[in-house]
Amino acid sequence: MHSLSLLDWAALLVFTCCWMGYAALVDHHPALRARSVIAAMDAHRHRWLQVTVTRDNRIMDTNIIGNLMNSTSFLANTAIFILGGLVAMMGSPEIGARVFGALPFAAPSDPAAWEMKIALLLFIFVRAFFELTWALRQFNYCSIVIGGISHDPQDPTCESHATMAAKVANRAARHFNTGLRAYYFGLAALAWILHPLALIVASLVVLRELYRREFRSVVREALRES
Repeated sequence: MHSLSLLDWAALLVFTCCWMGYAALVDHHPALRARSVIAAMDAHRHRWLQVTVTRDNRIMDTNIIGNLMNSTSFLANTAIFILGGLVAMMGSPEIGARVFGALPFAAPSDPAAWEMKIALLLFIFVRAFFELTWALRQFNYCSIVIGGISHDPQDPTCESHATMAAKVANRAARHFNTGLRAYYFGLAALAWILHPLALIVASLVVLRELYRREFRSVVREALRES
């Protein structure tokens, strides 16, 4: 019976540092987060919901919330299908190992190592599912708060209710982003099935891509122009 090699443990450490370290810095470091596309969108969501107070017809606002809920629901449902496939792979390690073992450069894997690799993927997509379903519920809460905003702009509660809706929407977006980030690193973890070096390379590529999109993208610059 083989165990995980030192290269496997090193690859797992790199993967964990990339995922958890990036999340800790971006989500909990105020100065760094302020420069991200996430912070820019927080400001735009707040401005959107403040403008909602001035509109008598809020069909557009409900459509926006509906679109946000649909995209979140799609990813949450997809996570369920992925988890079903992973459970099936966990139950038939010999089939999965034979299929992936036929690929070029795939490292041989004993059943225990195979189960650990699939267990990592299960953990990632379970986390993604919980984050996305919580985001979905919060978007639902936001739609209810929007529905409770008075149509009278002179009502003193309008601004406070709009601010409340913006806070809920921003929190939902943060959990949606966390769930989506889990998808990215789930794809990186899939490379571990092939080879631990593939996991290291995939983790670094995902880390670079996330950083580029959140801090160096054209979209980020466009959102921060105002």
